[in-house]
Order: sequence, then structure tokens, then C-alpha cells
Amino acid sequence: MAGVDVLIAEDSRIQAKILQKRLVDAGHSVRWAENGADALRLAREQRPDIIISDIEMPVMTGYEFCKAVKTDPALRSVPLILMSTLSDPIDIIRGLDAGADNYVTKPYNADYLLGRMQSLLTTPLGNPTEEATLEVAIAGQKFRVQAGRQQVLNLLVSTFENAVAKNQELIAANQDLSIARDKLQQTNSELSELNEQISSINARMVRDLEAAAKVQRSLLPPEDAAIPATTVAWRYVPCQDLAGDFLNFFPLDAEHAGLFVVDVSGHGVPSSLMAVTVGRFLSPKVSDQSLLVRQRPDGGVVVAAPADVATQLNRLFQADEFSGLYFTILYGVLHLPTGRLDYVSGGHPALLHVPAAGSPAYHGAEGFPIGFVPEFEYAQTSLQLAPGDRIYLYSDGVTEAMDKDQNPLGDQALADCIAASRGRTLEETVAGLLETVEQWCQPNGPLDDVSILGLEWRP
Repeated sequence: MAGVDVLIAEDSRIQAKILQKRLVDAGHSVRWAENGADALRLAREQRPDIIISDIEMPVMTGYEFCKAVKTDPALRSVPLILMSTLSDPIDIIRGLDAGADNYVTKPYNADYLLGRMQSLLTTPLGNPTEEATLEVAIAGQKFRVQAGRQQVLNLLVSTFENAVAKNQELIAANQDLSIARDKLQQTNSELSELNEQISSINARMVRDLEAAAKVQRSLLPPEDAAIPATTVAWRYVPCQDLAGDFLNFFPLDAEHAGLFVVDVSGHGVPSSLMAVTVGRFLSPKVSDQSLLVRQRPDGGVVVAAPADVATQLNRLFQADEFSGLYFTILYGVLHLPTGRLDYVSGGHPALLHVPAAGSPAYHGAEGFPIGFVPEFEYAQTSLQLAPGDRIYLYSDGVTEAMDKDQNPLGDQALADCIAASRGRTLEETVAGLLETVEQWCQPNGPLDDVSILGLEWRP
């Protein structure tokens, strides 16, 4: 398939960059918008060859964006693929009603998505004006949708392929279970011995996990940790015994302090081991091998620039060498006498700056997650703090915390919560933010690790 112009509508910056890289590697040109409204504007400025859109987006959802494209005479023949973690049949009917030509569930295989694109680009959609009204009954509800025959066929084929893939996974799992069951049922004595071994292994695993969790917690900042000219408060809540998040703050020398939040992909033992390993590499101990502070020949120390730290981490932790694991990071160096903060972001949520007198503002920085793009050179950003200003670093477990209806807390709610607690101490503000996240996630609680690190500069 020759390269084509692809328009992406995706509110997740990290997922958009990952998808963009895969498409560019396949020879396509890519444009990206963070919501349906911006994507519609880009499509009307320059008609794309194909559109890939997420469904859950702010301002204008994927369904609304799709319907707007399919009712625009200049755009309605452009193939459009909807992508979502949703899998309810009603969601697929809504996609059909919006005029979608294909439907891919997340997580997706890159080759499968490219195959769907090629199929849509090589198969004419037919005359978009020849539409039929279909009446569909699902879960006791009736829907009347309009869609061309080719669109119905494409959407049904993509849905069927998704179902076949899931079914194959279930068949493979059932086969593995059947083999294990047959082996376990060979003799009662073997089964009894195996149960004893499993019980022993489980008990040892529990002890090992508890010990690992204690080691991980021991590497967090001690209760009496302090940085001159600042007040620091933090909260760290793993969603399991072991966490893929990590945070820390520390003096680097007499005039500089470092602080960071790391969020490793995935959960469980592999993610927590990488989080601990990264935390050990980000130690302020002065040595020739240290990423943060190095000894000078005259006995002084050199504080490494945040951009250099991120670049070195990216060279050390390539995902291909660590079972596909990668991580995001926001690392900053604060010059204590002047309040200048130099920081770098590796695909991490934006830093929140709360001036002593003024409204909260997000400060992002471009940069791929660590371990994703080899030889990527990171750039840093500076932020000048005034006395009494506060900054907040956090993992995406805060803004992406889901309520019972799968609605994320979001950036605006985070900023509003911080603004509402302006008159409180930093400790009270950080504790209040964690309480807001936990209440938002009721009754199930957070499904991801939550890390919050707040700092107030008072020279």
C-alpha cells in the first residue's frame, strides 16, 4: 500500500504518538488532532485519504466527529475507522449510525490496523447517497440507523474479525487449561503433591511480594526529608502491593534540588522492578557513573541538565531489551536561590504551576516515553517561580482515575481541586487531592497507581 495522508483524532498524547510512529514507519504522512472538533477543522482544510478516530474524546466525541464527516459532501467518501476500548454491541450500532466504515478495539495489533486501512482504501464505499434505514433490536432497545451497504458490510466484517480474534484467544486458553487439567488428574497422589507444592510456592510468593513491597517503600523519601527554601508534600498509593510508579526529591548540591515522578507501563512485578531500578539510577549520590551529579577534578560537583538525564535514561532503558516495558518521567532541577526550575518530560502528564497570586496553569513539554524511540534527544523547559509559588508533579493515575461510569477525573478537575485549596498548607492540599481521586473512584477505588508530589518555593 502506497503512502497516504492519514488524519488521527486521539486525545491521549502518548497513544497518538505511538500510532503516529507506526503509520510513519509504514510510509504514511500523518496529521493529529486532540479532539473531534480540531480533527474536523483539519479535514476541511485538507481532505485526508483516511481517518482514524478514538471514540472517548472531549469537546466532540468520535461518534459526533464521524457523523460530521459523513454528512459533509466534501468528506463523506473518506474512509473512517473508529477505535475504542468499548466492546458493547450498542457501541458498535452507534458507530454504524454515525457512518463509521470500520471498528477496531483497543489494544490493537499494528499489522491488523494497517490491513483494515488497506482494505478500506482498495474497496470502494459505494455511492454514499444510497442509504437504507435499518431497524436493529439489541438488549431490549430498538435503533434506526442509516448506512450504505458497503459501510454495513465493512463494519460487520471488522466486528466479526475482532470476535474471531477474541474467540481464538479463548480457545487457546481453554486448550492450555485442558492440558493442565489432564495432567493434574493423572493420579490422586500427584495431585496432592502438586497442591502441596503450589501452597508452598504461593506462601513463598506472598512473603517475597511483601518483602519486595517493603523494599520499594523503603526507597521512597523518608518522613523527615527536606530541601532548603522549600516545602514538599507527597502521596504514593499503589493499586497493588507492588507499584509501577516511583517518586523522589533530594538536594543535589548546596544550590540545586532534584525531583521526579516515574510511571512504568503495566502493573505487577516487572513494572515495579523497573520502577525501583530507575529510582536507583536517579540517585543524587555523587559518582562518575551518576546520572544526576558528577565529581569534578577540583572536588566540586556538576549537576546534570534534566535533558541530559532523560537522554541517558532513554539509552539505558530501551523497551526492546526490557520485555517491551517503557516509562514516562517528569524530572526537574530547582535552583534554590533564584527559583528557576529546569525540567524535562518523557511522555509524562504536564506539570501544574500554581502561582502565589494567580490561576493554576499546566506546563507541558514534548518528549517520547523513555525506551520507545532509540537515540531520541530530549529538550528541557524552564519555569521561573516566585516566592510562594507551588508546582505539582503527578502520574496519570490522577487525571485518568475512572468513576463508576468510566469517566476520567481529567485535567480541569485536578486544577479546580488545587485552586479550591489555595489557602491550605501544601500538605493539606496534596492530601485533599488524593482524597478527591479516591472519592471519584468509588466504589472500586483507583485501578492505577497514584503518585502526587507538590513543592512550594519559599526562599
